[in-house]
Amino acid sequence: MTGGGQPGQPDGSQGSGQRGGWAQSKPELVIAGLLTGSATVTALLFGGLGAGCLVLAAAAVLALCTLRLAAPAGAAPGPAEERELRTGTSFTGFWRKRSMVNDATQTMAGYDMELRGILQNLLAARLAERHGISLYHDPAAARRLLLRGQDQSLWFWLDPARPPAPEGSPRAGIPPRTLAALLNRLEKL
Repeated sequence: MTGGGQPGQPDGSQGSGQRGGWAQSKPELVIAGLLTGSATVTALLFGGLGAGCLVLAAAAVLALCTLRLAAPAGAAPGPAEERELRTGTSFTGFWRKRSMVNDATQTMAGYDMELRGILQNLLAARLAERHGISLYHDPAAARRLLLRGQDQSLWFWLDPARPPAPEGSPRAGIPPRTLAALLNRLEKL
């Protein structure tokens, strides 16, 4: 019996919405934790702090080796895991994005390096999907659609024809109000 999607089957597959994985290993994990704790306490009592640390380090190495051996061979990560590997955890991803926005508001080179490309890609996708216009092939039509009665100076920040600022340029980045206006306009587009 293979590939039925039930937890505990030989192929390790999980059905959607069913419990599996670590939830099934709870008794083994509790036993491993108790054994590690008792071994560490024993080592601390008889051998001191150094022996206790040594036991904990050995338990950590053993746990990592066991996890490595328990992982299915050739298991490819799913889409969520691939995204996690590329961007890091949600915590580091949050701080990376926050830092990117901070850099973009501080210097023009910081804006042009990352945030400008992200905003241009978002604009290009919105224009192509919702209006059938290419930002790069018809920038005049893209500008008309984006700025319908809005402040014409917003186009400067998304203009694909504008060369990027040189690295180390002393010029200030995008003002937060302008960034908010751009994002608001992109949402309504």
